[in-house]
Amino acid sequence: MSYVVLARKYRPRTFTEMVGQGHVVQALSNALTTQRLHHAYLFTGTRGVGKTTVSRILAKSLNCLGADGQGGITAEPCGVCQACTDIDSGRFVDYTELDAASNRGVDEVQALLEQAVYKPVQGRFKVFMIDEVHMLTNTAFNAMLKTLEEPPEYLKFVLATTDPQKVPVTVLSRCLQFNLRPMAPETVLEHLQQVLQAEQVPADVQALRLLSRAARGSMRDALSLTDQAIAFGGGQLQEAGVRQMLGAVDRSYVLRLIDALARADGAAVVDTIDALRLNGLNAASTLEEMTGVLQRMAVLQAVPDRAQPEGQDDPDEAQIAQLAQSLPADETQLLYSLCLHGRAELGLAPDEYAALTMVLLRLMAFKPAGAAHSASAEKKTLKSAEPSPAAVPAVVPVARAPVAAPPTPAVAPASVPVAAPVSALAPTTDPTLVTLPVRRPTPPTATAAPATPPAPAPVARPTSQPEPMDDDEAPWPEDDGPPWEEETAQTQTRTPPPNRVMAIPVRDAGEPSALDQPQPRAEHGAQTVLPAAPGGSVEGDFWFDTVMQLARAETITALVRELGLQSQLIARDTDQWLLRVERMSLNQGNTRERFATALQTLGHQVRLTVEIGPVTDSPALRVAAAAARRQREAEAQIMSDPFVQTMMRDFGGKIVPGTLKAITA
Repeated sequence: MSYVVLARKYRPRTFTEMVGQGHVVQALSNALTTQRLHHAYLFTGTRGVGKTTVSRILAKSLNCLGADGQGGITAEPCGVCQACTDIDSGRFVDYTELDAASNRGVDEVQALLEQAVYKPVQGRFKVFMIDEVHMLTNTAFNAMLKTLEEPPEYLKFVLATTDPQKVPVTVLSRCLQFNLRPMAPETVLEHLQQVLQAEQVPADVQALRLLSRAARGSMRDALSLTDQAIAFGGGQLQEAGVRQMLGAVDRSYVLRLIDALARADGAAVVDTIDALRLNGLNAASTLEEMTGVLQRMAVLQAVPDRAQPEGQDDPDEAQIAQLAQSLPADETQLLYSLCLHGRAELGLAPDEYAALTMVLLRLMAFKPAGAAHSASAEKKTLKSAEPSPAAVPAVVPVARAPVAAPPTPAVAPASVPVAAPVSALAPTTDPTLVTLPVRRPTPPTATAAPATPPAPAPVARPTSQPEPMDDDEAPWPEDDGPPWEEETAQTQTRTPPPNRVMAIPVRDAGEPSALDQPQPRAEHGAQTVLPAAPGGSVEGDFWFDTVMQLARAETITALVRELGLQSQLIARDTDQWLLRVERMSLNQGNTRERFATALQTLGHQVRLTVEIGPVTDSPALRVAAAAARRQREAEAQIMSDPFVQTMMRDFGGKIVPGTLKAITA
């Protein structure tokens, strides 16, 4: 007698022998027990999950006669009667299997349906099983629709497919659909242990774990691989032989790679990949094994007390737990994503090992540097040590030093914060760098201010050029302090030319209008800036009129227009203006130059400097406030209209929110 492969020898004969498809077994068993039987069933799922097996067991359940020949429809076929044995051997007259992959035309379907008019010869029901039904042509589907909808009471249809999306909806609506799921590796492993125990074949648990993962949820594939592994190992299953047969990567290489990545040891990563190349191990299998290990590491990091079934009796579980503690959780997730998507890159590269190297080294390129973190933390701590306004020197510094501020010749009273006096404007050697010292408005305080503004403090004139400060010595991070101060840090302080006009400080913002709410106080560096509400300051009115005049004349367009609309005029000197925007994308050198050229058409020969910060009074905010005011007035006018009120009161009418729109005059 010829050898029968394991996939056929251990094919389930009853529903109780089915593995991994409990939801389908429960539904069919209950239907058979209560005899609430449908006339058409559709089984879907990937290869090797039991679609044909379930159809044969269903056919035996419908036609089983029992061991004594007196049985009826049952969920537990006896397996010894004539009908059961004939169906198992494939010679039962009333059970017909049609392979739609090779018999997909309308003629084959019509020949099958011609048998439907005859009653069963031996059994209780005729069962037509059509495998890979999605391969039928549209004409063949149309030919079987009427019979599939209203078959004779003795006829049952069983359809099986791996691609239900290709089955017409007219067929799907006539069938009960059951989706057979891929089996978990633990389920496959348990079944393989039972089969090998019955076959009396010694097997290593790690070898069976490799086979169960390689089966990809298919029990038939798992049994076929087991047959191959038994032949490869000479009647026994060992992990080394199975790993060599499958081309799987040894777990030690994977653990070594993850450990090297956790330590940011690029040399160890490259050496390990070279070892994989020398041993002929597959790069795709390496990434696949790494994703499995990283998934277990992520679970251990998120739920330390949760034990995975796969980790039981795994000798590498202790090392995996140690790696989960050494590698941060965010880097674990990043490495998992890189390995998962890196498998698609292996086929694009001329050398798969070079592609594997690039995928793994990508984590080291994306890993945040520890020095950057410590430097950022140091800068943030230095921010809290900023000197008080009373200790600010009389001369606006070109850069801030991490040491204490030098003593000033004149210190303002502690109860009234005073902005630093403005130094004279000095020419710069680089036309792209602009030095703009600005006098800040003094916020109102509880202490009475002098009746007349204090005279500006004398301007310090340096006798020599100070040494430029390195970037590493500046205690201000990139997001702290006005950008115009960072720009001036790159210039040198020069002696101002004689007869220069002193800077004109920004006028204090007026009271906010009745339609706009006052904005909260905004802290800016060492000084306090009181933002003005849209429409509440003279400087805001001047800037709004200027920008709108340029926009109406189409002198400014595109990004230049956005710079004007989204900016706030902070200070004006005789030949330099300071603007503030909220987005860095608007602070472009060519944009500032084009805007300054546009201002020349209105007679303003000025240079512009842009800083990044909160904007409380810009032309765009004023336009939006005016539009909101017009919208509220329009809605109030509609709601107060007598006709509208009558329609809402007498006929239950309502105004859909968002449908009213104010007309721009």
